[in-house]
Amino acid sequence: MLELAFPKGRAPLKVLCLGAHSDDIEIGCGGLILSLLKRRPVDVTWVVFSAPSVREHEARRGAATFLKGAARATVLIHQFKDGHFPYEGKAVKAVFESLKGVKPGVVLTHYRDDRHQDHRVLSDLAWNTFRDHFVLEYEIPKFDGDLGQPNCFVPLDRATAARKANYLERVFGTQRDKHWFSSETFMGLMRLRGMECRAPGGYAEAFYSRKAAVTF
Repeated sequence: MLELAFPKGRAPLKVLCLGAHSDDIEIGCGGLILSLLKRRPVDVTWVVFSAPSVREHEARRGAATFLKGAARATVLIHQFKDGHFPYEGKAVKAVFESLKGVKPGVVLTHYRDDRHQDHRVLSDLAWNTFRDHFVLEYEIPKFDGDLGQPNCFVPLDRATAARKANYLERVFGTQRDKHWFSSETFMGLMRLRGMECRAPGGYAEAFYSRKAAVTF
């Protein structure tokens, strides 16, 4: 399998993380974030679009937990109504317009073919707003059974995968009664993706890269 690497350098890599709900970023790309922070300086802008009431506390705690050691972390929490993003498109689009000044090196967003309507809106607007950027779409396991065939993998060692799963269960107490929200689900998916990319540590997160330029 061909391996590609983020460019090395002393300047922080700017990463824009977009999540519809308070646990989406952590579930979809928490392992990638933890791995990046161990390897180079990272400047993260972390945006959650729907986190009402106690979920806002969880969103901020999740960001703080996963972003320990970041060179810089900007956490933005919005209060859009869960499930209604397609009907609040103008206001959601305005948030994306306000993010243009971030100038990210990497944009992490939802999978375009995710069956959750809020997830699809963010993915479409990410591509509409950041046309000249490196965009990776992450996946969220759920009842809809909409996992696809990703084409980009981030290998993880078992310790990092377990750390991600542990953080998720520790931070998001409001989700523990959901049948799919468990460390077994998160570890199982990462193990499956690790098998698909022959990850040396046995685990991986998977993404969709729809457009990338290879330079020499």
